[in-house]
Amino acid sequence: MADHSLFMQAALREASKGRGYTSPNPAVGAVLVANGKIVATGYHERAGAPHAEVECLKSHSGSVPADATLYVTLEPCSTIGRTPACTEAIIRSGVRNVVVGATDPNPPHRGRGIRLLRAAGLTVHTGILTEECTALNEAFNYWVQTKRPFVIAKCGMTLDGRLTRAPREKQWITSVAARRHANLLRAQVDAILIGAGTLRLDNPRLTIRSARGAPQPWRVVLSRSGRVPENAHLFSDKFAHRTLLFRDHGLADVLKSLGEREVTSVLIEGGGNVLGQALDQKLIHRVHIYFAPLMSGGPVVAFSGKGASNTSDGVRLCDPQYEQIGRDIFLSAKTLYRHGSSEQHGETYRLESGSMDTQQELNK
Repeated sequence: MADHSLFMQAALREASKGRGYTSPNPAVGAVLVANGKIVATGYHERAGAPHAEVECLKSHSGSVPADATLYVTLEPCSTIGRTPACTEAIIRSGVRNVVVGATDPNPPHRGRGIRLLRAAGLTVHTGILTEECTALNEAFNYWVQTKRPFVIAKCGMTLDGRLTRAPREKQWITSVAARRHANLLRAQVDAILIGAGTLRLDNPRLTIRSARGAPQPWRVVLSRSGRVPENAHLFSDKFAHRTLLFRDHGLADVLKSLGEREVTSVLIEGGGNVLGQALDQKLIHRVHIYFAPLMSGGPVVAFSGKGASNTSDGVRLCDPQYEQIGRDIFLSAKTLYRHGSSEQHGETYRLESGSMDTQQELNK
């Protein structure tokens, strides 16, 4: 009996090669297995390029082994967009067995590709490493259902939650290793957002330096007054065309505007006022926090804003993942907000729950 999980893990590794390059499409990977061995692999490299299934099958055009099984991390698309429908390519290839990790998160399309394959006589298995395959595209899943970007709050702070530095001091709170790691995370988002205060204080570049060939994310600046230094790097370097300045716009409106530009994910890098606003408005879906082994005290906190009125209304974190990077500790976790008398994850997971009936039906 085939080890479906083992081969789906291989497909996930293929899919991860496309992270940060495929937006506004999801990252997808596929492997073709015959006689218990992987004989072909493929992944979606960028929007407009062939999808993972087509890349995987192209080396076996017209010669797919009779016992071959195609493993794909996301339900094959069934409509024609920038590329032809993958369901048609799979049917024409001669593959008779398909294993799908996650179903299409787009409600009008969810389950359609699987039904078309089954109607054509193919055997389709679902529910293999579904959580892992879904998590791979958590930003895309949210955007495709809401047309608003998935929001990640990122900051480096002291153990007492401070960003305090002496005036004009350029000393970093976190280590070189942590900053390199953070730069790699930048390469996985569509936009990086900061406030005008951070722009004036740090004059950041917000570029991608650690991921070769990754597209430069949009650089978004919020300013109540609209007064920003025109000679700042963001407005004068070679990526100036990738900088957006929003004057006197609410954060929720900015995110809506970015979603309309097909921005599927936003990394908020500060400062504390912008992060606090996002927290108060329950706009954050995930946090990336680097804790430095340092206590500084002082008035500059990582998340300011109004704050929770009581402990039970505070934002809780779930599914935390910890990693030591250099001398610092990195935390990545999903947010858990209180809604009335119940607690719920960010909207992503509330929306995903609507697909359970579809998933159970497809698993039959």
